[in-house]
Amino acid sequence: MGVDYYNILKVNRNATDEDLKKSYRRLAMRWHPDKNPSNKKEAEAKFKQISEAYEVLSDAQKRAIYDQLGEEGLKGMPPPGSQSATSSASSGPSNFRFNPRDAKDIFAEIFGNSSPFGFESMNRTKSTRYQTNGSGTFGGFGTTESTSRSYAEGAGPSGTQPRKAPAVENFLACRLEELYSGSKRKLKISRSVLQSNGQLVPETEILTIDIKPGWKKGTKITFPGKGNEQVNQLPADLVFIIDEKPHDVYKREGNDLIVHQNISLVDALAGTTINLKTLDGRDLSINVNEVVIPGYELVVAKEGMPLAKEPGKKGNLIVKFNVKFPSRLTPDQRADIRRILGS
Repeated sequence: MGVDYYNILKVNRNATDEDLKKSYRRLAMRWHPDKNPSNKKEAEAKFKQISEAYEVLSDAQKRAIYDQLGEEGLKGMPPPGSQSATSSASSGPSNFRFNPRDAKDIFAEIFGNSSPFGFESMNRTKSTRYQTNGSGTFGGFGTTESTSRSYAEGAGPSGTQPRKAPAVENFLACRLEELYSGSKRKLKISRSVLQSNGQLVPETEILTIDIKPGWKKGTKITFPGKGNEQVNQLPADLVFIIDEKPHDVYKREGNDLIVHQNISLVDALAGTTINLKTLDGRDLSINVNEVVIPGYELVVAKEGMPLAKEPGKKGNLIVKFNVKFPSRLTPDQRADIRRILGS
């Protein structure tokens, strides 16, 4: 049966030229590759499909052939179960062979000089057929009315761009273990999407955030155009801001991890061993051989947080001590302490 151009363009089979143009503008801005840097391959494929669908349905001859013979007949391909393309097209123009135009040329034709993205970043210049002709109209449309309608629908007059809706920001609370080892989070979002008929309808989508080891509180992850859509505006960006959940043992300070350890006076003077469970599940034994005096901190190198921008490197683990003094001593204990430590 081939592809369903009507479904790709989100219009019904009775769609007018104006319906087709409105839907194309909305979908092309949404799936333009320059607007989807994080999933450019998928966006390029959808952008090409949208452009091909518009090219076919906006042309009376191509649309008539497509409605009668489908994509196979339009492109001269044998439909499923047939012996040849010629026999499948016997009821239509059998010598017709549709070759889709470049998607970027169609985009330039529709948006003209008001392209909201520009073709420079795509290493391609606009077709000269659709430059401003000096009278305030676009060559591709040919009338001042077309230019005004283009601006009303969000394309903007020549030299301007449609206004982008403010970004939607949400905090993403992460456990310290996630920020240490990295993780993938799948989030279900709900947003308003503008239909070709101008109505806003709710839509849900699953987004994946690849949390990198060492990310800090305040790190922002942006999904371009994944916020709510509005009439005459480019869709808002959706931004997630990393936040840290409090940890029972560790506290983060930059790239270092801080741990507070209670030890007895005897251990402070005679030495001890501290056993900790690291954020990635390892058992860590730390020998305390120094006399722990007030304010003493033990630094364990490379047992802190990973450095996000320097893979393989880590901060330090810093142990801060709280020495527990006995509440009372017997006379014999006092005598022993004086004898051992001196008066």
